[in-house]
Amino acid sequence: MNKINFIKVKVNTQMLKSHFRLPASSIQLLSLIFLVLMSSFGYSQNLQTYIEEALENNPNIQAVEKQHAISTEKIAEVNALPDTQFSGGYMFGEGNMPMMQQAEFSVMQMLPWFGTIAAREKYANAMADADLVEIEIAKRKIALALSQSYYRLYEIAKKQQVLDSNIQLLKVYEQMALTSVEVGQASAVSVLRLQMRQNDLAERKMVLAQDFASEQTVFNKIMNRKEVVDIPIVDSLTIPEKEVEIDFENLNFHPELTKFEELNKVVTQADALNKKESAPSFGVGVEYMLFNEAPNMVMPMATLSIPIFNKKFKSVARQNKLRYEELNIQKEASQNTLFTQLQTALRSRDAARIRLETQDKNLKQAENANEILLRNYETGTINFNEVLDVQELQLQFQIKRIEAVAEYFKQSSIVEYYIVNE
Repeated sequence: MNKINFIKVKVNTQMLKSHFRLPASSIQLLSLIFLVLMSSFGYSQNLQTYIEEALENNPNIQAVEKQHAISTEKIAEVNALPDTQFSGGYMFGEGNMPMMQQAEFSVMQMLPWFGTIAAREKYANAMADADLVEIEIAKRKIALALSQSYYRLYEIAKKQQVLDSNIQLLKVYEQMALTSVEVGQASAVSVLRLQMRQNDLAERKMVLAQDFASEQTVFNKIMNRKEVVDIPIVDSLTIPEKEVEIDFENLNFHPELTKFEELNKVVTQADALNKKESAPSFGVGVEYMLFNEAPNMVMPMATLSIPIFNKKFKSVARQNKLRYEELNIQKEASQNTLFTQLQTALRSRDAARIRLETQDKNLKQAENANEILLRNYETGTINFNEVLDVQELQLQFQIKRIEAVAEYFKQSSIVEYYIVNE
């Protein structure tokens, strides 16, 4: 397994102490720093736990869930019949005609054609199912965003740790240089260069502290936390020796593609509903009439509404056909986009693995060069300029290694977004 392992300052300091006797206070200081570093990165909450919390609390997901709830509620709405119509009239004054109608009251209920209400219900159900897919898309996006933020936090934290380790190492070199200056084996310029290098790394560490605080805010906001809470970061990330084979067929089950199937079902149900609504509608009712001198009468009524000159339904049918074709084209375009993005993520992940292996080799060689320079200290021929150059290269390799590890897991989270199915 390729496990992230930085150049351990503890090992270096032990080797240095064999060449150079540090004051007891310096040794105690280094030991204390290592204890603090190791304890601060000893615990981390599982990323999956963070994701589960974010999925429960993130407002974007809650908004999509509310939209689905609205779509579900519309199913009950479409089962309603048109409003019942009531009418009535009364004649004031006396009439001369014996059969004159004094008052009338009627009630009429319009009814859709047979099967129209069922068609409306199917259409509403299809809309609700389409919104359900949007919930899954939103959840995947939140999980991806949180994972990316977590790995950025990991990258920043590890860079801080490496910078701190290198600052402590430079302090050891500074003590060595001071001793060499005292015996005439080095110039004061070497001491000043080492001190300037420490200042530079301290500045970079402070900038990273600001970056870490900013990224922690991003992470907490994705989880919809009211306050910014410290996020413990895992001490190390393990890269598998071999990659799991990717089945690109799983991409067809991605919700960004399956949503088009649901939308096609919506269009199909909309077309079926349009055909039902283009059929005649009818109504039934009753009218009660009151006469002056004749018996009152009750008259059943029926009405039929036929859309003879209405071209709306034909237009809607053509629109549904065009919409169906549009969705098929959009699905094909989305499928191509997802495939390309997945391939890009896989290539980027492989590139990160290659960079990691390269930095491992570079770090090993830097260690060897560092050991050679330190052995030269015994003969009094150490060149602190060369020590500083090697240390700078060593730091660059460590930073690049951290970036490679973080990039690997960032790209892995993108791959999971596309192919992992619930």
